[in-house]
Amino acid sequence: MRKYILSGGAFALLAVVLGAFASHALKAYFSPEVLESFQTGIRYMMYHGLALLIFSQIPLARNPVIFRLFFWGVVLFSFSIFALCLGKLTSFDLTWMGPVTPIGGSLLILGWTVLLWKAFKDKTN
Repeated sequence: MRKYILSGGAFALLAVVLGAFASHALKAYFSPEVLESFQTGIRYMMYHGLALLIFSQIPLARNPVIFRLFFWGVVLFSFSIFALCLGKLTSFDLTWMGPVTPIGGSLLILGWTVLLWKAFKDKTN
């Protein structure tokens, strides 16, 4: 349960910090399209951070597979978007990270699928 709270809280905190950073510091440097992409990474990080906090209180959802899918899904999805966006401000070519984003998104989809499957199979409620 502790890892759900720590991870979920860290993702939510980081989403707030990065949201403020994007709204104030990065707005002058990013095009509207890049800023929207950055905000998408922030939104998904917050959604899944909150989900992990909620899952910490639901025994059915406290599953190591679900936790790993959510944790690594957020890391790969959101952080690859952040890297791609921030890469536009540098001379580094980070376009190779483009395929990482859908892998992270797929892990998040799988996490939700596993949760729904476990709820469907659970006969106790």
